[in-house]
Amino acid sequence: MVAGEPSWFAPGAELGLDRGGTLRVSKARPHRDRGLVVAFEGVSDRAAAEALRGAVLTAAASARDGLEPGAWWPEDLVGLRAVGPDGEVLGEVTGVIVGDAQDRLEITTPAGRTVEIPFVDELVDDPAGDRIVLRPPEGLFDAG
Repeated sequence: MVAGEPSWFAPGAELGLDRGGTLRVSKARPHRDRGLVVAFEGVSDRAAAEALRGAVLTAAASARDGLEPGAWWPEDLVGLRAVGPDGEVLGEVTGVIVGDAQDRLEITTPAGRTVEIPFVDELVDDPAGDRIVLRPPEGLFDAG
């Protein structure tokens, strides 16, 4: 099934294209029970459609559903400065690993080492500004 809101595929909606630029929806309809068939302006033949095979489409952040309190979009976390409770810089959030049972933040330390920390209230505060406060288990960020 196509992920996202049906309104993202309404005629006139613009979607970002991972290869640069945007595509404007001209029409969309359900296709069996497997998703949607979407037509885009300027994509008028099979060759043009085949050229888009494997492309990733994105909707503007303003078109996303609202989040529950304490929930974050992964892309909003990447780039945050990770600091300890005392303000010591531990690194930068360079990824979010979405897990079935638990998500993890991927932190790259100033030394270039990658550390994963469970994204749970006991260890991670809510982001504030350009930083996120971590309370890692002892030794997790020790050099080694």
